[in-house]
Amino acid sequence: MDQNGQVIDVYVSKKRDAQAATRFFSTAVKAHGEPAEVTTDRSALARTIVELLPGNHHDTTQYANNRVEADHSRLKARLRPMRGLKRDGTASIVIRGHAFMQNLRRSHYELGVDALPGLTVAAAFDELAREV
Repeated sequence: MDQNGQVIDVYVSKKRDAQAATRFFSTAVKAHGEPAEVTTDRSALARTIVELLPGNHHDTTQYANNRVEADHSRLKARLRPMRGLKRDGTASIVIRGHAFMQNLRRSHYELGVDALPGLTVAAAFDELAREV
């Protein structure tokens, strides 16, 4: 998630280890460029971040990732009635779709900007349908 609250990348892995972290950060940096700051919880990701992004600030203070965790709570609320997701591929698709909708509602894309309030998402999908 960037400083404006935009989810920039999503990665689903069976394990939360250094190898998965390296894959995630490598992909995110290739797609979006090198960030000035990375915010995570205190985990094994620290070594990976230092190796891949040596000159960047890595924030692991106690409440730094609250915005990310708060965003996860909305996703978890959607998944609870479904009793979770059974396969990694399904999880990846659902999580990316959820992130896209969150970014769309927060006006991170130039889609539906001329629409009336409350109709932004519908207008954005109309614009996407014309392009596809």
